[in-house]
Parts: sequence; C-alpha cells; structure tokens
Amino acid sequence: MKKENSNALSLDNVYKASYVLKNIIRQTDVIYAPKLRPGCELYLKTENLQVTGSFKVRGAYYKMSQLTEEEKAKGVVACSAGNHAQGVALAAQMSGIKSVICLPDGAPISKVEATKSYGAEICLVQGVYDDAYNKALSLRDEMGYTFIHPFDDPDVISGQGTIALELAEQIPALDAVIVPIGGGGLISGIAYTIKSLNPNIKVYGVQAAGAPSMLNSVHDGQIETLDSVFTIADGIAVKKPGTLTYDICSEYVDEIVSVTDDEISAAILALMEQHKLVTEGAGAVAVAAAMFGKVDIQGKKAVCILSGGNIDVTILSRVISRGLLMSGRSCHLMIELVDKPGQLLTVSKIIAEHGGNVTAVHHEHTNPGSDVNGCYLRLELETRNFEHIEKIKRALTENGLKII
Repeated sequence: MKKENSNALSLDNVYKASYVLKNIIRQTDVIYAPKLRPGCELYLKTENLQVTGSFKVRGAYYKMSQLTEEEKAKGVVACSAGNHAQGVALAAQMSGIKSVICLPDGAPISKVEATKSYGAEICLVQGVYDDAYNKALSLRDEMGYTFIHPFDDPDVISGQGTIALELAEQIPALDAVIVPIGGGGLISGIAYTIKSLNPNIKVYGVQAAGAPSMLNSVHDGQIETLDSVFTIADGIAVKKPGTLTYDICSEYVDEIVSVTDDEISAAILALMEQHKLVTEGAGAVAVAAAMFGKVDIQGKKAVCILSGGNIDVTILSRVISRGLLMSGRSCHLMIELVDKPGQLLTVSKIIAEHGGNVTAVHHEHTNPGSDVNGCYLRLELETRNFEHIEKIKRALTENGLKII
C-alpha cells in the first residue's frame, strides 16, 4: 500500500462510517441474477433501492457526521444535477444542518423537486455543471459553508466504502465486483475496502463510452479533462476525475472498461424485465459490462453495483425502445415492392407465419427517376431475438422480396 492514501483513507474509517450509518441507510439486498450473463454466478447489489434512490447518501451523511459543531451551525453547500444533491439534502435534513444545493438551470424538474423535498435551499445557476460548481465554491467562501464534494473527499469515499463491507458479509467467496465510475468516489471506496479485506477479489470499473474520463486518465498515467461528455448515463457524465480518486483507482482497480448507450439501454431493459428493477443509465453500466462480455467473469462469482434508480421518466420510453432494438426484440425492415394489389398481404402473411408481429407500417412511393410502379414498405416488428429477425428476413427473400 502506498503511503499517500494511508492518512486520507483507512479501513478503520470505513468501519466507523458503517457504524455511523447503521440506522440511517438501508442495507440493500443482493439479488441472484443468473440469466443476465450465463456461465457465471452473477449478483446485483441494489443501491437503486437505497433511500433517495442511490448510494450517495452514504458518503454525504458520513461526511456531515464528521463536521465540527461550528461547521454544522454554518451549514453546507453542494453542487450536483442529480443523486449527490438528493443525498446531501437528505443527510443535512436528518442531521439538522442547513443545505444549499447549486444546480444548473437545465437540470430535470423531477430532480430539482426531489432535492427540494428533502429540505434543501435550491440555487439555480445559468449554464452547466461547471458553472454550478463555481457558484457553490463562491458561496462557500462568501457564507462560510462547508463544501460537500461529490467524490474527491476521504470521508465521502469512506461512506461509499461501506457497500464493500456489506458485500463481504452478503456474498462469501466473491471473485469480482463491477462498479460504475463517474468521478470515482464509489469505486474508490469499494476498491480500497475490498482489496484491504481480500486483495484477490478483482475490481472492474465501468464508464460510459461518451464520458471515459477515468479510463483515459488511468490509461495515460495522468489526470485528463474531456472536452465534452455525451451519454444517457448522466449520473457518471464527469469530464475530469478527482485527484484522490485517480490515485486510488490507479492503485486498487484491476481494469476499467466502457459501454455504449445502446448497451446501457439493453441493460436497463433486462433489469426491468427480468428483475423488476428500475435503474438509471449510470446504475446499469455494470450490468451492461457483464451482459456484453466487457469483463472476464466467466465461471466466477461476481456482483454488479446498481448505483442508482433515479431515471428521468421522460426519457424512459426512448431508452426502452433502444433496449428493444439492441436485444433483437424489435426491428425495422425496408422492403422494395412493385405497387400492385396483394403485395402487403404477402408480406404480412410471411411475417405472421414466422411468429413476427407488425407494429407499424409506412408505405411510400419510390424516388423520382426510379421505377414508376415501385414503392417502399417500411415495417416495425416485434421479434424474439436476432436469430428470429434473420429467420423472417430469410423467408421474405426466399419469397422473392427485396430487403433494402
């Protein structure tokens, strides 16, 4: 173990956090999930069912419990567009501390209202997360508030590390833990704690392909800032990892991988269908990594951390549509036809005979310059899987139909 982390973070501190949080948070269940990734013993740690809908309350509450009486009297400030805001607000309410949360003015209304419901004073800041962050720091300096960092703080990291203590009891003989990474607070706490208890357990980190800040930084051996981030996993869309979290990840995390938005959508859908669990994008990345073979867990006992469940319901239908396409449960076909009676009947008969269900039909005449009798048929189908799609396509072409 390197010296630089020993004074900032210790196993004693994680155990202390566990004691402080005992009657505050929910010890979330671990669920066996054999179908998500055949060939291994996979479990889900359901932090999406934690109070406030994410793990963030662990670190926030423990950090606040360590403040001096003078600091508590002055209050705390934080910035976040989501789960950290709600974690800090609830922790402050439970501790009788004033909290001010700076949010970018474009934050989803549902998240703003949820944060307000936990008793926080909301400060909407024009711009993006970085503008909200700068405003929080200026309020800290001006009003004497304590700034509660979302990830780069040893007490916050110790609070998140309590998840690893629970896992050690809940899943004996564990081989691997798969953890989402945004700024790195969650994986730092889990990796440090689990490796201190058993260095043989593998710790895999997962980032969204549209926000690979920690992945790039660890790969290149220095902290790097992304120009922009773009992913449905807004909870882990972080441009730059923390200094402390970067050091811990470099030392304790075995491998960091990335998953695409389509893979994340498929994981959200699978968790809903198979386990009746609602997760947000960030909460499903670990499952996406397991489902799509990004990490080596074949024949092993592994657990995915479902870090949060606060998905914005306004995007849920779009996520489900993408998930259906990604898992071969729906498909779009375009067929070139001659515009004469009975063509549509032929197509629908073939699809029905092979167990497909047509959910939408778009009939269009071909472009200028092409056959005057030509037309296109665009279909949306409900299917079972990719194999089923290929079977339908084969049947259509064998009947002389041309798929574009």
